[in-house]
Order: sequence, then C-alpha cells, then structure tokens
Amino acid sequence: MDRLFEPGEVDRRLSDAEFRRCSLEPVPTPSNWTVAGLFAGIGGIELGLERAGMQTELLCEWWEPARAVLEHRFPGVPVEPDVRDLEKLPPVDLVTAGFPCTDLSQAGRMKGITGEASGLVGEVFRLLRDRRVPWVVLENVRNMLVLDGGRAMDFLVEELESLGYRWAYRLVDSRFTGVAQRRQRVIFVASLDGDPREVLFADEAGEPENDYFRDDVFGFYWTEGLRGLGWARDAVPTLKGGSTIGIPSPPAIWNRGAPQGRRVVTPAISEAEQLQGFSADWTQPAESVSSRKGTRWKLVGNAVTVGVSEWVAGRLAEPGGFELDVRTHPTGAPWPKAAYGINGKRWAVDASMWPVRRPYRHLGDVVDLANAAPLSTRAAAGFLERANRGTLRMDPSFLDDLASHVDRLAAA
Repeated sequence: MDRLFEPGEVDRRLSDAEFRRCSLEPVPTPSNWTVAGLFAGIGGIELGLERAGMQTELLCEWWEPARAVLEHRFPGVPVEPDVRDLEKLPPVDLVTAGFPCTDLSQAGRMKGITGEASGLVGEVFRLLRDRRVPWVVLENVRNMLVLDGGRAMDFLVEELESLGYRWAYRLVDSRFTGVAQRRQRVIFVASLDGDPREVLFADEAGEPENDYFRDDVFGFYWTEGLRGLGWARDAVPTLKGGSTIGIPSPPAIWNRGAPQGRRVVTPAISEAEQLQGFSADWTQPAESVSSRKGTRWKLVGNAVTVGVSEWVAGRLAEPGGFELDVRTHPTGAPWPKAAYGINGKRWAVDASMWPVRRPYRHLGDVVDLANAAPLSTRAAAGFLERANRGTLRMDPSFLDDLASHVDRLAAA
C-alpha cells in the first residue's frame, strides 16, 4: 500500500489510502457553519452559503460600490475595507476568498499569481497562519490552471499544504446551477480535518447533450471578433468585470428568429444579475456611491455565481462518497480540470464541469428579448469589421443579421 500510482494507472482504493493516511479522525459536520468572506465582492459566495443555512460573521472588500452592496444586503455583518489591514480572522468554521483575477484572466493583464492584484491571495495565507480555520473555499478563473506554466496553482497548493491542509479543486461551469451563463471557474476546497473530495467529487452529472439547450438564441461578446468570439448557445458567455478593451459592459444576444431590427440585442443589468444567480437589482445599492454606467456591470462580472457556492455548501453540510476515476498527477505536469492532494502528492480526477444539473432557465426566459436594447451601431459595426477581417469561422446568417442590424440603425 505504500506504492504510488504509475502514471495513467487508475486505482481509487490506493488513492484513498494515501490520502487518508495523513488525515485526522473525521470531525462532525456542524449544522450551522460560520463564515468569513475575504475579497467578498457583492457576496456571491456568501449568499450561496447563507441559502444553505450558514451564517456570515465578517466580510472584507476594498471597492466602495461593492461595500455599499454588502452593507445593504448583509445588514449587521461587519465589512472591513482592506484585507491588508485585517489583523486576524474571527473564530469561524470557513473562510472564503474569490481573490482578484485581474492578473490571471485572459481578459486581464495575465501577470500571474504574483501580480499586484492577484498576489493579494497571500493575505489569505497570512491570516490562516495566525488562525487555522477548519475549512477554506477559494474561487478563480479557469486560466489559473495554465498561467505561468501552472505556477499559480503550485503556489496555492504549496501554501495550503504548508499550513496542514488537504485540498481538492474542480473546474465547473455555472450552467450546472441552472443559469444561462457559460462561466467556467476553479472551485478550490481545503480542510484541516475533513475530506474535500467528499465535497467536490460526490456529484457527477456529466456534460448535457446538445438538445439540452435551445438553438434559436446565442450570446456573444461584441468587444471580440478578431481572435475570439465568446460564443454561447442558449446562454451568454462569461460576464466580465472588464473586456479585452477594458470596458465593463453587457454581452450581446443574437435572436435569429426575431423580426429584423430585434435580432441583435443586449440584456439589462437586472437580467445579468439573475444570470449570476442574484435577485434582480441586487447591485442597485452601488448607485448610492457611484454613478458610472459600467460600475454595476463590473460588480456583476466580478461576482461568483450564487448557485455554485450553494452547491458547495450543501456538500459541506452533507459530504458524500465518490466513484470517479483517479490517477497520480506528477509534479510539473499541466494541471488537470480536477485534482486533489496532500503533502506533495497529487491525483487527477476524471470529473466533468457539471457535477449536477439544476433545472435550466433558458436565456429567453430571463432576458426580455422583445424589449431588450439593441446593440449600438458603433458596437455592432466594430464587431462586424473585426469579424470580416479575422479568420474565425462564423455562421453566415449571423454575419448577415449583424450587417442588416448596422444598416437599420445607421438609417434610423
């Protein structure tokens, strides 16, 4: 039983033995967990946890519009303004951190985990060194798995293991929660005494078939078009805090069955909030401190989908077994979509991005397509010009509708 896997060998029982050898006796799962939320944004993680019965004790967020939302939506919960000034964590069961992705995402500067913004995750480990909280949940962009040759993930794993945590992560698509937004994020769970595998890998629904989605409405990002499209069927692509050209803005929607003039539209901010799992107008309190048009879009784009954390919370409260195939993952190899480890040993897990399938709310059932704002002439024309100049293959009828859209708006 001391033998490690050979690369590619599947043997879940041995993996369990290696993993549990370093584990303490399991502790009872509390019925009501307490939470401290760092880099809380507008509270997507914490709202999902509260829906599952957990209690938020502390929030930390530096941006004033986001703090205005937190103070309104989480009344009575202290909101600290700067994680760097936070001296210690309260005695809680769980720490959450959707730490800044500006230096990690493809839409950002891609400077890596040591960049000015994303490097703030080091403050999480500073606080954990002072108080070892039983459970930790981290969230970030998919690009974290590959950026800098995987060094961002190496850093997180090494820091957690140095503090005595066993860890697991899984790349998930927010659509599994039922929202019409194709948003892929890494969910990282670590524990001192529990088994994070029983949280992240207890569920496996698999990718849905094509007929799961309608084929008459498609989302895309009008800020792209030359090298990327941000295309999604029956969904919008990932809502962003800022685009590749630095504009917090809505995606566009091609409703190909609509009358001419109504085929290329954009969702309202209240609809985008619902596409992240919030109630409509969740971010409205931000208007009390910022009148900038893009502020609420940036808040929504930077948020964590509520249903994702609600699913995690449900499995924290009721851990389950898992039957997914695993194999050893050599140090230095590209990081897989799902894995777990302890004390320098790592195992890849064959897990899909759909752990469960909540009832899906189709894009046309969220966005009022008949009354949605048309994509502006400038935005549509700019996208069309880039699309015609680039080498991406696109549906000819999509480009025809865009051209007609531009002509109609220009003539109006």
